[in-house]
Amino acid sequence: MKTIKVHIQRIAGSEDLPLPRYMTDQAAGMDLVAAVAADETIPPGGRRKIPTGIAVALPEGYEAQIRPRSGLALHQGVTLLNAPGTIDADYRGEIALIVINHGAAPFVVTRGLRLAQMVVARVCRAEWIESTVLEETARGQGGFGHT
Repeated sequence: MKTIKVHIQRIAGSEDLPLPRYMTDQAAGMDLVAAVAADETIPPGGRRKIPTGIAVALPEGYEAQIRPRSGLALHQGVTLLNAPGTIDADYRGEIALIVINHGAAPFVVTRGLRLAQMVVARVCRAEWIESTVLEETARGQGGFGHT
């Protein structure tokens, strides 16, 4: 598995929180934690912007994908809006999470709670070639449940 070096900065006031880390040897995502100053309650149907206390400088040609944690989604109905979110290589601000509570009970975000996963991935840029006809495939125009 390839490893890249990524510069990371702790936002002032988040020095007590762990940096993102892989929880197992073969995990694709690193856990991101909540850097809230005080507990934040998200009511059913509510959403909040939750800080993570970090900013990163990804190398050119990479992005960080921000994804929900499956356990929170299954057990509490809590997930992320705009998922997967994208952190571009030229973004230098604090990473924040848009957390929504689809569950039936209020959800309390506490400092240090593992709320999301971050996957660092290579990207490529597309160059469009405008065409009047596209190559045929077996699927064709079938979509939205076709396969």
